[in-house]
Amino acid sequence: MKLFVDTDAGVDDALALLFALGTPEAELLAIATVDGNVPLQNVVPNVFEVLHAARTEVPVFVGASRPLVPEPRERATFFHGEDGLGNLKTRKARVRPEKTPAALALVELARRHPGELRVVALGPLTNLAIALLLEPELPHLLEGLYVMGGAHTGRGNTRRRAAEFNFAADPEAAHAVLHAFSRVTLLTWETTLAHPLPWETHEALSRRFSFYRTITGHTARYLRGKGQAGLLIPDPLAMAVALFPELKTETEEIHALIELGGVHTRGMLVTGEGASNAELVLGVDLAGFQARFEAALLRALGE
Repeated sequence: MKLFVDTDAGVDDALALLFALGTPEAELLAIATVDGNVPLQNVVPNVFEVLHAARTEVPVFVGASRPLVPEPRERATFFHGEDGLGNLKTRKARVRPEKTPAALALVELARRHPGELRVVALGPLTNLAIALLLEPELPHLLEGLYVMGGAHTGRGNTRRRAAEFNFAADPEAAHAVLHAFSRVTLLTWETTLAHPLPWETHEALSRRFSFYRTITGHTARYLRGKGQAGLLIPDPLAMAVALFPELKTETEEIHALIELGGVHTRGMLVTGEGASNAELVLGVDLAGFQARFEAALLRALGE
């Protein structure tokens, strides 16, 4: 399985990257960075910090530093920490990104591996939208596209209320991607809320893996203060269904659209009339996820 991961490198992004790095069935060919949870200048070193923790190297390509249509950016530092990686105090990694822009790197890899490349998008979809401008045939060159994004019942997690963070961060990019692809697998915010990692599991992982404990501490404290039943893990869940589609327990075929206007609805995922262009993941085998996730962390972090 050849993977291309596009990320804005928050805490859950880091866990998703470790999941991929620790899965023998997957070959992570490249990581693209995009502005989102935190500014791009934080995202890039965060990715290298994850690779350093996993004692491995993967080409990292720098992507978009702003949405397609410039507008004030909403950040998620309250959730991920000021640096996006749980306020990591000690930085160990050398930051050496590739010179090729992320969107071009995606196009080149897709052309090099037609029908084989599986893309997992964990942040705003800006890089993918730019790649579509460079190569309109991109949807036909990829093996599949898995996206963490959208709020399928309108229960968003942004100031726009009805919109999920990744889609709200660049509505035009999300619109372009959903319009171009005839099949996208979506792991939404409501599915995230329905599948928290239980606190007892989180605590066991924290005792076993020091890097996991270090980067998740800030997020865990925030969520406990909000009364959440466990650690919210949107990106690891999206990675899970990309790596192991059999973990999906309930899905729905929808025609997915993006609302581009509205004070409270810009960036909202809307179900419209027409042929299905998205598989909505509603249920995930959480026990199966936990077993595979822990095994991947053990392989990636080796503790």
